[in-house]
Amino acid sequence: MKSTKILLMLAILALFLQPVTAQRRPQEQNNNQSETKTDAKTESKSPARLEEFIKADTPVMEGMTPVYVQDKKYYIGIPDSLLGRDILMVTRMSETPAGFRANFFGYAGDQINSGMLRFEKGPDNNIFLTKVLAREQSRDSTQAMYYNVVRSNRPAIIASFDIKALNADSTLSLIDVTDLVKGDNESLYFSKRQKKSSKMTSLQNDKSYVKSVKTFPINTELRSVKSYTHQDNDDPLTFEINCSLVLLPKEPMQARYYDERVGYFTSNYTDFDKNPQGIKTIRMIARWRLEPKPEDLEKYKRGELVEPEKPIVFYIDPTTPKEWVPYLIQGVNDWQPVFEKAGFKNAIYALEAPSPEEDPSWSLEDARNSAIVYKPSTIANASGPHVSDPRSGEIIESHINWYHNVMSLVHNWYFVQCSPVDPQARSMTFPTELMGQLVRFVSSHEVGHTLGLRHNFGATSYYTTGQLRDPEFLRANGHTTSIMDYSRFNFVVQPEDNVPRDLLFPRLSHYDFWAIEWGYRRFYQFADADQEIPYLNQWVIEKTGNPYLRFNGGSESGLNDPRAQSEDLGNNQMETCELGIKNLKVIMQNLPEWTKVPNENYRGLSTLYPQITSQFNRYIGHVSKWVAGVYTDAKTVEQEGPIYVNVPKNKQKEAMAFLERHIFTAPLWLLPDYLSELLPSSRLAIMENIQRSAITGLVNENVLVRMLRAEEQMGPAAYRPEAFFEDLNKYIFGEYGQTDIYRRSLQNIYVNTLCKMIKPEEPSGSAAPVAVMRRMSVSIENNDVKALVAAELETIAKKLKRGRGDDRTRAHYNYLIKTIEDL
Repeated sequence: MKSTKILLMLAILALFLQPVTAQRRPQEQNNNQSETKTDAKTESKSPARLEEFIKADTPVMEGMTPVYVQDKKYYIGIPDSLLGRDILMVTRMSETPAGFRANFFGYAGDQINSGMLRFEKGPDNNIFLTKVLAREQSRDSTQAMYYNVVRSNRPAIIASFDIKALNADSTLSLIDVTDLVKGDNESLYFSKRQKKSSKMTSLQNDKSYVKSVKTFPINTELRSVKSYTHQDNDDPLTFEINCSLVLLPKEPMQARYYDERVGYFTSNYTDFDKNPQGIKTIRMIARWRLEPKPEDLEKYKRGELVEPEKPIVFYIDPTTPKEWVPYLIQGVNDWQPVFEKAGFKNAIYALEAPSPEEDPSWSLEDARNSAIVYKPSTIANASGPHVSDPRSGEIIESHINWYHNVMSLVHNWYFVQCSPVDPQARSMTFPTELMGQLVRFVSSHEVGHTLGLRHNFGATSYYTTGQLRDPEFLRANGHTTSIMDYSRFNFVVQPEDNVPRDLLFPRLSHYDFWAIEWGYRRFYQFADADQEIPYLNQWVIEKTGNPYLRFNGGSESGLNDPRAQSEDLGNNQMETCELGIKNLKVIMQNLPEWTKVPNENYRGLSTLYPQITSQFNRYIGHVSKWVAGVYTDAKTVEQEGPIYVNVPKNKQKEAMAFLERHIFTAPLWLLPDYLSELLPSSRLAIMENIQRSAITGLVNENVLVRMLRAEEQMGPAAYRPEAFFEDLNKYIFGEYGQTDIYRRSLQNIYVNTLCKMIKPEEPSGSAAPVAVMRRMSVSIENNDVKALVAAELETIAKKLKRGRGDDRTRAHYNYLIKTIEDL
């Protein structure tokens, strides 16, 4: 018993003593570690002499970082002049495994990582590779804030290397990069997010290896084969990956600040220098570094055309089918006269990629080479991304993604929009020359993105319907002021207009010339981007007095401006869409004949019919946007007039009248007899989908809120929600009498849409908490919206009770009444 008490007291004492011991341990451990490090320092070998470490017969590849391959190890030399320099990292997949692709990702040539890196010298004969973020900056090193910002933005050390050897004067450090290239570093290769979405887990070291390390004057290329375990498959995912390290200019290109009146992509950062009483977000446009050759500088200043010191060159992927190469090249070269407005001739062009015999060192993945990369994909699209210097916005390189199936997309567009006026479009396979011209226009559009240009959805809104049908006007101006709009083809033209085919295609026009001039013209009288601001602002004010030179990003800029829509045409969509529908009716009358292919089934018909209904839905959407629309024109304080103007009431009423003709009155021409005879389609389901798309796009909370705001601003001159509902009621229910199946479908969709605005369906899953928070912050506008909707439902119910019709109509009316009363 006594011994038990003693043991218990010792245990309690140990509990009290434990914290004291624990508090001492870190210091003791640190001392021990410090001693161990010191011992290791004295015992570790100093870096060897380079000439002794590298064997005499080991070849060296000279370049940005000299490369040595010795005893199956890959070494690079880091000269002192490279330490602290900004290096752009771009990593792409050179080869990808079968079955890996998902949507737009997973093709050879796809980029998987990018960033800005630096080599830094560390303690204990180390070289660190760090990753730099440029989201916060202070560039004035004379201010105390500079050091504060630097201390709060320390670069991450993503790799550490022992210095294996030094050259004779210790100005070059040799490091072993074998493990870095062969291994798995998420700062260079696949990120955690990419691995998770692709179901990749661990790297399989025994199935991964270094393929090559090469160096050139301003870049080093690290190529490896990596195999990853797949979460759902026994077979690994094996990739060939190329990581480019490109030395950025010591002096960043002079930036040009973004102006929302000219549409450019941007690189942004938070600046701590320019606003002494706060911060400022700096937005620099993305553009290539086009500069005159030193010997031509004075000529350029005098306004003479000069060739740039480094032109923009796009190489055509050597795997591209030969018949499309000339058209892709032409799509690039079409921009040459545009750059002459900025003072540069031969500023941009495309070349076929050199063969291995012509240039063994040339690589599609080399970040010095911009290219149009041809991808064996079912995706019907193309895209024009770019990689830019985060310090200045300078575009360093671009790889245009050209998916093989984009040709099916342009075929369907051209068929649906132009077959009534171009007999060669009435086929499932176009002649090579026609398809080549379609390839050319898509190429030009994507090149525009690589030059920094955003979509200008307002570019189609300045020409009248008459001008769009006039061959002479079209020859001088095209059917859009910019190829950067989604203008597609001139669907307004009618057979009797006798417009030749070449005037149906989009082409570079007024805005494209102006936007490139604004972004690329050099102004050597200004020392920096800040000094340019007043001049550029006044220049934009003067130029945009011409509507053909205006930019409007539309929905991509968060706007509800009906003048800036995707795939529309003209300054009056009610007129242009009327003509578009007229052309669609011609196609529907001839669709079986124009889509038939000998010895095949009706695949062509089943492919093109949904394209026609989609085009019809676009026309309805273009017109619907005028209801409760808001004109938006970006301005600075030096410009007079409002930025926001509500669409006039008469234009909204014109839009509603169009919708009454083409959607509230069922477009039965879209449902010919041959449809149910040749395709397994439900004509009622097709019409219901068309009606639902139109109603939900027109009758929603956002539209009603904008109407309430317009009423508050304009008073009686506004198109009031009550008038809107009165028109809808008249167009959808008429005299509340006899109905057919399509009218009943329309009425059912309308009533159910209104009911859901009063009592939305309960969301489930992760969306539920967000929906609850939204309901907790209901505004006065939303309360008015619900009151207006409730009043409309009450009106409908009263009229339904007095309505006439046959038994089916009455049953339908009773169902709608019950739906309303059950709210």
